[in-house]
Amino acid sequence: MPEGLVLIVNTVRALLRTIVFLVRNIVPVSVLSGLAWLGYRFGWTVPALLLALVAVGLAVWAVVDRPSFVRWVARPARARWRLILVYRRDWQPVLVTAGLTKVHKGREYLPSLVRVRCGPTSDRVLVRMLKGQAPDAWERVSVNLAHGFGASLVRVRVRDGDRPGRIWLEFVRRDALAEPIPALPILDPSDVDLSGLVIGRQEDGSPWRLRLLGTHVLIAGATGAGKGSVIWSTIRAVLPLMLGGLVEVWAVDPKRMELSFGRALFERYGRYSDDPRGGMVELLEAAAEDMNARAERFAGLTRSFVPSHEFPFRVVVVDELAFLTAYCPERDLRKRAESALAVLTSQGRSVGYCVIGAQQDARKEVNNLRNLFPDRIALRLDEDEQVDMVLGDGARDRGALADQISSVPEIGAGVGFVRLETTPDPVRVRAAYVADADIRAMVALGLPDVDVEGAA
Repeated sequence: MPEGLVLIVNTVRALLRTIVFLVRNIVPVSVLSGLAWLGYRFGWTVPALLLALVAVGLAVWAVVDRPSFVRWVARPARARWRLILVYRRDWQPVLVTAGLTKVHKGREYLPSLVRVRCGPTSDRVLVRMLKGQAPDAWERVSVNLAHGFGASLVRVRVRDGDRPGRIWLEFVRRDALAEPIPALPILDPSDVDLSGLVIGRQEDGSPWRLRLLGTHVLIAGATGAGKGSVIWSTIRAVLPLMLGGLVEVWAVDPKRMELSFGRALFERYGRYSDDPRGGMVELLEAAAEDMNARAERFAGLTRSFVPSHEFPFRVVVVDELAFLTAYCPERDLRKRAESALAVLTSQGRSVGYCVIGAQQDARKEVNNLRNLFPDRIALRLDEDEQVDMVLGDGARDRGALADQISSVPEIGAGVGFVRLETTPDPVRVRAAYVADADIRAMVALGLPDVDVEGAA
């Protein structure tokens, strides 16, 4: 190529880059240009005073209305700073090392960094992938990206409505779930929402809302993973409606440990059984029979269930599913229990029944009803393949590292990943810890005439 043509091409490239830079940074460039003109025209006292007034105004805004200040000023400023000093600076070397770039005819093609958004605990980075590239390629190197950009964890998200070829990378900066969460306060009955019970916290610091109305929930986790935290936080959240007669909790307690603390509460505002000789199965069969009666009553009259005193919302809690479906020594009881659970989970959610099942063993042969639970929670698991068994295929590749949750109770108890019916992407959460004293207080609230110590 002639030297003159090379000079022209390089000049055009430099001009285009300058124009792109000015367009991308139109606000800061305009502000700096305006301050420079004021300083040139009136002296540097004027822009200095303007900057001081702006600083005072921002300080007042931060004190008076901190949430809006954080939303409109602090987080955008932090996002801009991290875009320039963290992601754009290291973008090329990290992606080259991770194998996400392509070289064709001597030219390197690099995925484009589009936008950065900052949250309380994580950064979300919008990326335009290379032509022909798939999100799976990014999921496979998420660990490389985390180490490359100094994050504790990276998740790959594909959001509905985004343009094809674009993905979001979520870089977790700080673990908002590192500390145990104390039992949440008991709400007024009017504030309890069965489609979104607050039982803990999500990784971004927002409340973890668990839906019971219109679904069933499966909780899987090893011994000491915190299944009791999820169960008791849920019971605590519905307690106001239990006391008002709009919710009943039917507890099946094969282990006779976790749920026995609230036995008196369940017997007053629902049902309870820990009888291995058939009582637990009879409770499940009674629930299935009542559910069928409700279905006949509601047929042709309504398509959506609303709790009432005549037809309360019933939460069937089974503390250890595997005992009833796999480990029970009597084959007849196993078949009856599995049949009743299948009826409840396949038909019950439309008529005001929700089954919450907890289990330690995630294997399919232990619980072949897993697919009948739309919403699933994976607490600490022993093996990586168990993650996909609980949350569905590909869940671990999308960031649900339930097998890496700490076994130290103060760090990992109650921490898990949620897969909801509406989205395949797992969400990291932590349930509040309901201590024995909190459970006794709940029993005392519901049964003031009962000896709490004796009931516990």
